[in-house]
Amino acid sequence: MLSFILSLWISATFFVSCYGAIHQSFNDLPPGSSFDFIVVGGGTAGCVIASRLSENPRFNVLVIESGPSNEGVLDAQVPFLEPGLILSPFDWNFTTVPQTSANGKSMLYPRGHILGGSSSINAMFYTRGSSSDFDRFARVTGDSGWSWGEMLPYILKNEKWVPPADNHPTAGQFNPAFHSLTGMTSVSLPGFPQGTDGRVIQTTKDLKDEFPFNVDMNSGNPLGVGWLQGSIGNGERSSAATSYLTSQVVARPNLQIVLNTQVTRVLETGGKSPSIRKVELTTGSKLTTVTAAKEVILSAGSINTPHLLLNSGIGDKNELAKKGIASVLNLPSVGKNLTDQVLVSATWFANSNNTIDSINANKTLFTQLLDEWQKTRMGPMTNAGVNQIAWVRMPDNSPIFETFADPSSGSNSPHIELALSNGGGLGAGVGHFVGAGVAVVTPMSRGSVTLNTTNPFDQPLIDLGLLTSNFDILALKAGVASARRFFAGPAWKGYVLQPAGAFANATTDQLLHDYIVANAFSTSHPVGTASMSAKTANFGVVNPDLKVKGADGIRIVDASVMPFIPCGHTQAPVYAIAERAADLIKADWQ
Repeated sequence: MLSFILSLWISATFFVSCYGAIHQSFNDLPPGSSFDFIVVGGGTAGCVIASRLSENPRFNVLVIESGPSNEGVLDAQVPFLEPGLILSPFDWNFTTVPQTSANGKSMLYPRGHILGGSSSINAMFYTRGSSSDFDRFARVTGDSGWSWGEMLPYILKNEKWVPPADNHPTAGQFNPAFHSLTGMTSVSLPGFPQGTDGRVIQTTKDLKDEFPFNVDMNSGNPLGVGWLQGSIGNGERSSAATSYLTSQVVARPNLQIVLNTQVTRVLETGGKSPSIRKVELTTGSKLTTVTAAKEVILSAGSINTPHLLLNSGIGDKNELAKKGIASVLNLPSVGKNLTDQVLVSATWFANSNNTIDSINANKTLFTQLLDEWQKTRMGPMTNAGVNQIAWVRMPDNSPIFETFADPSSGSNSPHIELALSNGGGLGAGVGHFVGAGVAVVTPMSRGSVTLNTTNPFDQPLIDLGLLTSNFDILALKAGVASARRFFAGPAWKGYVLQPAGAFANATTDQLLHDYIVANAFSTSHPVGTASMSAKTANFGVVNPDLKVKGADGIRIVDASVMPFIPCGHTQAPVYAIAERAADLIKADWQ
């Protein structure tokens, strides 16, 4: 009996020590708490910063997250269920303003409202972009620390390469030389075979001049067709919350995490240049403040970071004056330069019943496969139907470059992504499908995040500027043409049938233009709204060390600091940026 009671006591003590530092409300913090660093936003970057800074027991760290915990959220665990997170309590549920160049339509704009941020609700694609992307960061900031060669150790510090869910042999599907077994976020190859896998790989042989096989798209040279790498381990999503805020990390006595609490402003604390070390936040219906002894680190994301800055009087002083907000710091670049990738679906009917459409259409099958996942962490639920990606670069002699300068970062950077899908397709209807999400990964359109009202609880005005540059339309046309050639290859004979849905009507150049304008949507990869620039530059929001220009005590660490969008998905670059940022902060306060 005594040993039983003792074991209960040990279990209870362990639970408190592991989970006592996550609080449902700011009011639950221990009385008299004080903090060296306040991290605003427990998202992709914020979790990294909190984990790394709290490695130093002398640093007391507070994380303030507006959303709830990620614990027990099934849709945030099962890779296949990711679409169910949109328009859920775990999504900010943003809506863009009408997009004037896209038939005036507004569109949903998912962002993570949950511990782990968008890494807890995204599609789990883990793509680093090209080496040229990082070299361009170094070039425009004047800081070689942002170059590919200097950032690769941080990329590897983030990644923990693990076997795929089905433990299939992976030789020839990736290059181990570019991966790490000792990082934080689990990364793996697809954990369930798709019926189209063999046809995709055969196409890289049949059409090797246009679609060569690339053994590892994360080598820094992504061009070609390769196997997708995803932030999935043991068949389950690996997010910033699950990988960086483990029970051991949360147990640290110098780390406190507050959920369900929205920061409304950052405030001055004195000094010759604005010293901004205080945050204003909500505790129920009341506002309160908390001050950092060392720094406030904004990691609220590319939408909420500029929104928070503008509400705090940090932005274009003339625009702030129109809203009746006193200027604290005149930084006209806040909220500008919003860059996101644009996508359309190219979908055909498939002569097969072995597509993911069967799962979505058959509730009994869906339940069976979910049960399989819950028992074994295996099966189709371990991914979402995309096992390969084609990264396509338009040729240098393309007519498009007679009008537009090349917006890519270098010759090893694609302009177009084809996410090759065994099923689905936006608006395709009922049936079995095959196709690609065709995205322009080097867009020239730019948008903005501006204030709608001065109420911090009102959504900002999110204008993606979708298709405002004709380059993006022409590049989408080139991408659709590329998809058509890919699926016209010999390997698809008898498998690919007629085009599906609205895509079937895009039979001429003008009709394809109309299809793009009517059906284009965002990939939800926003960057650039608090971009970094050289320390001497008269534009940008942060210096290369991510400190806010002209201010003291405040940095920004999230996707908003990227001055250009990488030629891939943004999750992996954000992890790497946050890893380096943590070292920059530590070095300043060692």
